Amino acid sequence: MNCAVSSSLLALIILASLASASAEKPSQDHIRKIQTAAIQNKKSPVAHWGFDPENYTQWSNHSLRLIPVYTFGTKGKPNGIDLNSYTGKNSPYRSAKALETIYGFLPENSVNPKADYLDQTNLYEIQQAALKAGKKNIILFVFDGMDWQTTKAAALYYTGKDNYQGGRGTGFHFQDYPAAGTTQFGFMVTAPHNAGSNVDVNQQSVTNPGGKIRGGYNAQKGGPNPWTPGNDKKYLIGSASNNYGEHAYPDSANTATSMTAGIKSYNNAINVDPTGAPVTTIAHQAQQKGYSVGVVTSVPITHATPAAAYAHNVSRNDYQDLARDLVGQTSISHPEDPLPGLDVVLGGGFGTIEKPSGAKSHGENFVPGWKYISEETMKKADVKNGGKYSVAVRTPKVKGSEGLKQATENAVKNHTRLLGVYGVEKYAAHLPFQTANGDYQPAVGLKNSAEVYSAADRLENPTLADMTDSALQVLSQNKQGFWLLVEAGDVDWANHDNNLDNSIGAVKSGDAAFKVITDWVEKNSNWDETVVILTADHGHYLHLDQPQALIPPKQEKQ
Repeated sequence: MNCAVSSSLLALIILASLASASAEKPSQDHIRKIQTAAIQNKKSPVAHWGFDPENYTQWSNHSLRLIPVYTFGTKGKPNGIDLNSYTGKNSPYRSAKALETIYGFLPENSVNPKADYLDQTNLYEIQQAALKAGKKNIILFVFDGMDWQTTKAAALYYTGKDNYQGGRGTGFHFQDYPAAGTTQFGFMVTAPHNAGSNVDVNQQSVTNPGGKIRGGYNAQKGGPNPWTPGNDKKYLIGSASNNYGEHAYPDSANTATSMTAGIKSYNNAINVDPTGAPVTTIAHQAQQKGYSVGVVTSVPITHATPAAAYAHNVSRNDYQDLARDLVGQTSISHPEDPLPGLDVVLGGGFGTIEKPSGAKSHGENFVPGWKYISEETMKKADVKNGGKYSVAVRTPKVKGSEGLKQATENAVKNHTRLLGVYGVEKYAAHLPFQTANGDYQPAVGLKNSAEVYSAADRLENPTLADMTDSALQVLSQNKQGFWLLVEAGDVDWANHDNNLDNSIGAVKSGDAAFKVITDWVEKNSNWDETVVILTADHGHYLHLDQPQALIPPKQEKQ
């Protein structure tokens, strides 16, 4: 039997097995029961989203909560790399002058003489200091939308214990890993420059610089740390539309821009300042120094966080142009002199067709077809057509991890770049959600519906951990070093859906990808030449009313 026949036969066997499993009634695991009951009853004694405990799904958007920051390879390092450079007495929120520098104005009620927190833009400064110090490997790991409460909920379920009431926490690899004594913990403000800026995507301009509501952080109203609430339960979800609070809550575009470019901008901005002018990112700077650069995500490769690693655009929704920037093709932002392009781009984006009503957000150069990356862009990028990338794409009856492995080997062997596009097209092209008990059968969410994956969806997609491993293999071929962003984007999607089942599972699958990184460092590098920052871009508004109720019965296995 030849290899091709063997491979096809194996794929069919796996498909049949998964189809049988998918046909079975979803297991009534502990978190599924809590989530299902909460949606059915519209309230839960265990938890709620928003400030109204009588309404389980009151709030499905972001909040201004302070966000945990875990660093590795930073403790005891020079000023600028050590997290203490930005916390406690060094917090920019203790200084009016420092805040004016960060925001471009002095945000209202934001100076706090007792502030222990840093600002999100300080994460860019850590990366920049690491690059200037000659650190060989710089990695930014973003659990999109994962605030302290989300992490706590997941830790309760997987450890079966209520092990902490504040601070760093314990139970996940990213919480417990010592990094040879170099790990640190802090928390940060994620406020934008403003919300409510309007843009013209064709002209790449901001039509009302300054927007409708400014950013800032009032610790009295919002809380002095992620686990201690402030005195105004509505403040953290403030916006111009709901008249809550005095500061805008953030989105994933400006928060990612803060971490990759070191500036405050408006919600929806991808590496442009509040006036729409493009700015340089840490990936651009690393690339100019000879480093390889890459992004990995569990959601579409052109969603806000991965796009902000490298692209420029006044709108996060101009997906096709963002894709062109990522792979070094001409775009609306770079019509004549394209960016060099990333060395590795791996994530979702497969197959979802843009509706006619959505074409406007892409601008006049929209190409009908795939929404998140045009098929034209993929074809042009492929080495088979004279491009620079070995391309891996979701393929019928081909195991996703195996197809990606082959493309990775080709990229290493032939010294090419690597582009991989996967996902479930009918669910906005993200990877399948793992769920709390790992059975990939989500409970119902905000709209009283649940995603249902076919056997092919499971078989033909790699995991975030698989993609992280491939990225490290390709990027580490460069002896100069590399910069990498990894995003567990499904945490955010789950929290938008007010879905504990998907959210808790997403934290677990993200943690597995982070372990791939630490295993690689221990085998191939060390914590003197590697710096890793693990954090979220922003939070949501989950409240745990009965935390211990998330602990499953002892007989249940995770």
